[in-house]
Amino acid sequence: MKAINWQAIIFDFDGVLVESGDIKTQAFSDLYQSYGNTIASKAVRYHKQNGGLSRYQKFRYVQQHFLKMPPLTKDEEQELDRRFSKLVVEAVIASDPVPGANELVHIESSRIPLFIASGTPEIELNTIVTRRGLEPYFTEVRGSPKSKQVLIAEILSTHDLTPTRVLMIGDALIDYQSAQTNNVAFLGRVRTGDKNPFPEQVNTVSDLDVLLT
Repeated sequence: MKAINWQAIIFDFDGVLVESGDIKTQAFSDLYQSYGNTIASKAVRYHKQNGGLSRYQKFRYVQQHFLKMPPLTKDEEQELDRRFSKLVVEAVIASDPVPGANELVHIESSRIPLFIASGTPEIELNTIVTRRGLEPYFTEVRGSPKSKQVLIAEILSTHDLTPTRVLMIGDALIDYQSAQTNNVAFLGRVRTGDKNPFPEQVNTVSDLDVLLT
């Protein structure tokens, strides 16, 4: 990575900067457990198959395809969001960093602008980033409801960045697809023991500490 003169780096958050993927998975299970184990298991499976997608889109999918119920009202969606946040925020703030993540952010932020583009709601994401002491290292912290593809495009445009000189680090297929759409370079993070979601031509690392050497 250091051999290339990157103009900026865009990070996903969960599973890239912090080891919070399992927290979100458990939250989906807890959120739908009242409908029974089958529905909860389907919700978890859909969540895991669509990493990086906004939780709101996942709520709507579960409602339509698994619960077979009328579309969520705005109030119902906000209540699901409130319950989900209650399940995850403090746990994510307290979760371990991905090995090498903090060091990489500290080093690179002194050289180039760094950004976060996440499927987590933007207000919640900023709270978490601030509480973890990471806010000073990032030029912008962006989250849903805008899609990751749009977030990346807006970062590139707002900061007058050359796409081919920007690196995106993500752990989900949607991260890779969003980077590709914007002509941004991509590096996948695949935790040891997890299934690799990326096409075989995609370069991957198990942790970010390998980028420090």
